[in-house]
Amino acid sequence: MQALIDAIASVDLSADACRVFHGRGGLYPGGEDWTLDWYPPVWVATHFGEAPAAEVQALGEALATRWAQIGQGQPLNWVLQRRQPDGPASCAVTELMAGSVPEPHVVTEDGARYRVNVLKGQNRGLFLDMAEGRRWVRQHAQGAKVLNLFAYTCAFSVAALQGGAREVVNLDMAQGALTTGQQNHQLNGFSGRAKFLAHDLFNSWGKVNRLGPHDLVIMDPPSYQKGSFVAGKDWPRLLRRLPDLLMPGGHALICLNAPEIPEAVLREQLAQEAPAMVVEQRLPNPPAFADVSPDRALKVLVARLG
Repeated sequence: MQALIDAIASVDLSADACRVFHGRGGLYPGGEDWTLDWYPPVWVATHFGEAPAAEVQALGEALATRWAQIGQGQPLNWVLQRRQPDGPASCAVTELMAGSVPEPHVVTEDGARYRVNVLKGQNRGLFLDMAEGRRWVRQHAQGAKVLNLFAYTCAFSVAALQGGAREVVNLDMAQGALTTGQQNHQLNGFSGRAKFLAHDLFNSWGKVNRLGPHDLVIMDPPSYQKGSFVAGKDWPRLLRRLPDLLMPGGHALICLNAPEIPEAVLREQLAQEAPAMVVEQRLPNPPAFADVSPDRALKVLVARLG
């Protein structure tokens, strides 16, 4: 884990939430089981599998040493989460190792504010690897009517409204996530500027179709969530509905975070199920999420209805 220790030794404070070390990308031999994120004012380290006590101790000491240099006299706050590499979110064990975590805990990204929860489960409220996707939406949302599917805590919606979207509809079957999404809109002064629908998409196509068509559709489903979406089988039936949701010339942001499914498969499914869609580009991931395999990393495609 020397690469992680070295990353900590040279890290500078960022005002925004960000990833600091991405061992999962396979670029740091010996550090593959570690990630480190900065959710100001809290460091969040994640280890996949049982974390050796000696490594945890070394990590804590490295954070304390660097924090003494850059922390401006504030207490060190850090959290350790242990995950089973391929297990469900319920298998994650999270522990506060030093300091405290604000409640509510609000972080920023590109001028937007988001509520996060770093002590509960794997999903913290803001997926840091999707930062470039939110930036693209912000840059292309002016005057757009936007549909945000699998909206989670509605970060894409906040980014769209930042960029001047005229209307956003957020749909997710988890009411708790949408409630946090509404709070995110309030934090950013966007109350009343978006709709929040707690529906199972695959049982609600009639309602969704009546809300359209849209200039931009965002599809960012979970890779595996029993009862909601399983990437290996559900992408085709999602993609075949996509053209009906869009205005002619409208765009879709298609997001796949399933390491086992390569980009080529997603493109093939899109070509087969929605041949009128033209892929314009794949968005880059944030540099901190560099991976030895582009196919294993997050895949975000921008497609247009021709």
